Amino acid sequence: MAVALPAGVTVFERGWLSSNNILIQGEDGSALIDSGYCTHADQTLALVDSALQGRPLDLLLNTHLHSDHCGGNAALQARYPALQTHIPPGHADFVRVWDAHALSYTPTGQQCPRFQLNAVLQPGSEMRLADLQWQVHAAPGHDPHSVILFEPQSRTLVSADALWEKGFGVVFPELDGEDAFDEVAATLEVIERLNPATVIPGHGAPFTDAPQAIAYARQRLNGFVQNPDKHRLYAAKVLLKFKLLEARHLPVPALVEWVRSTAYCSRIIQRQFPDATLEQATQQLVQDLARSGAAKLQDGVVFDA
Repeated sequence: MAVALPAGVTVFERGWLSSNNILIQGEDGSALIDSGYCTHADQTLALVDSALQGRPLDLLLNTHLHSDHCGGNAALQARYPALQTHIPPGHADFVRVWDAHALSYTPTGQQCPRFQLNAVLQPGSEMRLADLQWQVHAAPGHDPHSVILFEPQSRTLVSADALWEKGFGVVFPELDGEDAFDEVAATLEVIERLNPATVIPGHGAPFTDAPQAIAYARQRLNGFVQNPDKHRLYAAKVLLKFKLLEARHLPVPALVEWVRSTAYCSRIIQRQFPDATLEQATQQLVQDLARSGAAKLQDGVVFDA
């Protein structure tokens, strides 16, 4: 069922390798929220160009700096030289000097071409996007520096990976030994207080039943709190699935070598499977993905499904 959006707001629903892109157009200009993964940059440009019909893109915002949300930044900046780019403040210094390790791209084995920033999205502030006034709210949990955007007149929420219709993104700080499940809970409380009529998530279609989504997210969060191993296993599968989305297919030995060379992924898997070799653990995860329908294993090659 189509969800009514405010005038001038268009959602390019992508998938899991690229986040959704939200284009906002009005008499005061245009803005894009999140830019997808770098290997999909040509498609991102085509979608934006088609919607703008020759008009410039004035503003680019990132809800957070995971590669699936900002990987298209560089391509958009090259296409629109006057484009102003705003990011959450937490990683701004790392973007200025381009520290790919601190920005998580190197340790996760993901790509993100270098881009420039012009300003930060300060939580607690408001900003005008096209003809609409949006509030910026801190949304730590999935990423400690993530923000969400709320337009109070229509009660439209851009929730990024803080809330999906069925869950939320991996709580990455927890994988580094930091307590962040409480931050997920606090962000869900912020969303509940905002009482959005429409939610545009980072992945998946826009939806209108925020209370049901929040209840589902809380149930899922409680399961992770009660059993952190469940969350770590989920995270390991997400990282492997992301790699398969990017590569489309890989021989199992090549996937094992990618895990071995990807510090973040190998550390999580070794912690989750302390009594197995990295090869055994990766093969078990691949079999789990195949059983769930998220991958296909054939003749020693694992395919995205």
